[in-house]
Amino acid sequence: MKILFDSSSIIASIIEAHPKHEFALSRLKKVKNKNIDASISAHSLLEIYSVLTSGPFKPKISPELAKELINTNIRKYFKIVSLSPKEYFTLIDFLSSSDFKGGIVYDALIFKCAQKYKVDKLITLNAKDFVRFNFNKSIEIVSI
Repeated sequence: MKILFDSSSIIASIIEAHPKHEFALSRLKKVKNKNIDASISAHSLLEIYSVLTSGPFKPKISPELAKELINTNIRKYFKIVSLSPKEYFTLIDFLSSSDFKGGIVYDALIFKCAQKYKVDKLITLNAKDFVRFNFNKSIEIVSI
């Protein structure tokens, strides 16, 4: 089974105090045990780094520790999916013609990466926006 994880699900798996930590961590363990063909959008890597280094975590997470957490939990286990320049412009065409604006465009980017990698499921903490892009129900959106 091919699954794309959005940044929120990865952050929940890393931060022990997160309310969804146990469930997210169980998914991450399945990835590390190679029970899941896992992917993540390239954009999400920087989003994870940004949240880890700027979130209200106690103790604070340094840039060096954030890098280590990303390398330890993602680098060896996840397929990194990115769009080509042409695919970005096609996505912008779609977003503008559909009147999507603001932060939802980043979820559109993640969803497009999920489509590109032909995943079965997309795991997130915020399914609402992803459902808006899943017109033909080709990907199961799993909210943790």
